[in-house]
Amino acid sequence: MTKEERYKFILDYFQRECPNAGPQLHFGSAFQLVCATLLSAQCTDKRINEVTPDLFRRYPDAFSMAQAEPEDILTYIKSVSYPNAKAEHLSKMAKRLVEAYNGVVPETMEELTTLPGVGRKTANVVLAVWFNKPNMPVDTHVFRVAHRLGLVTPKAKTPFDVEQQLLKNIPDELMSKAHHWLLLHGRYICQSRKPHCEKCPFANGVCKNAINN
Repeated sequence: MTKEERYKFILDYFQRECPNAGPQLHFGSAFQLVCATLLSAQCTDKRINEVTPDLFRRYPDAFSMAQAEPEDILTYIKSVSYPNAKAEHLSKMAKRLVEAYNGVVPETMEELTTLPGVGRKTANVVLAVWFNKPNMPVDTHVFRVAHRLGLVTPKAKTPFDVEQQLLKNIPDELMSKAHHWLLLHGRYICQSRKPHCEKCPFANGVCKNAINN
């Protein structure tokens, strides 16, 4: 199976079986998406969706959150991973948004990554999900699945390397959905320690060939 055939087979399957794949985080604005994605680092979406309703009721936008100190925000996010660091990031991020962008979430990687707590992956999520740009966020799930299915070469040793190879081979119009397809496949089927190969549509052929290549 050539690289082009591999991509076509995998993307065709997901288009057919998961046409409506999308984010599992809950949010109502670009600002709330930034917050939810920042909070989701090393934490489940389910947990984040449990804490953000109260958080967003209290701080629905950058202006309201910019008035809060980290200890105020911490009250709402104590149950997430690394709550102290994330509370500080949220407070500083909101302040930076208000001071530099009048509370409006910017639309470029360069600007987004000036926000405290916002790295390349979070910025890519915002650009792909909210602004519908052909960006590819690479988390641990996307990184793992891309390698196991042979979508990237062994030389892709960093998330940035994987991102660049996926960007070259996935059509722009499918990029945002492809991110969700790979992420969800890794989260529920192609898990790190115990992949559910018996449920995987790529186990007999695509994944085997990928491992042998």
